[in-house]
Amino acid sequence: MKISLKSAVAVAALGLTLPTLLTVASSPAKAEEKKQLWADSFLGKKAPELVVEKWLSGSQPETKGKWVLVDFWATWCPPCRATIPELNTLHEKFKDKLVVIGISDEAEDKVRALKDPVLKYNSAIDTQARMKKALNVSGIPHVIIIDPEGIVRWEGFPLLEGHELKAEVIEKLIGSPEKKPEPKAAAAKDG
Repeated sequence: MKISLKSAVAVAALGLTLPTLLTVASSPAKAEEKKQLWADSFLGKKAPELVVEKWLSGSQPETKGKWVLVDFWATWCPPCRATIPELNTLHEKFKDKLVVIGISDEAEDKVRALKDPVLKYNSAIDTQARMKKALNVSGIPHVIIIDPEGIVRWEGFPLLEGHELKAEVIEKLIGSPEKKPEPKAAAAKDG
């Protein structure tokens, strides 16, 4: 069995052990049935209200009529920091149809102190972790993608092998950057 370094670091950051990883990875039927989540599943359900304490990137972004990607992350989390460049790419590529938001439950000074990598998308803090708690997130980074009607269409750990969050996943949900959004797109099951 092949385990990537990125997956091993992510699993370690989540506090899982190698035997746990081997059990999950050696059960392909199980992996195909349901991807591992470190939160309650909201796929196909109404997303909890987007609540933040303070926007660090300026004012609250306009989300009406757009898809919204929310990333729950922290500065101390190596997999969270590893996800930032891909989220920057998604923000730039799909900016007309997708609003990317990173929410940390850390203090403002901690988040502002992070200089590398640079977040080029919307950033906020919520030290009360209200939306994170509503989703029952127990491991980060955790991403949800919400359609314009407020329904969760993708969720999960964005670096999970076989279920990585990449531009292709976004394109399956909302179409290519040149197309208009399709609000009633089917929920992405694998991606």
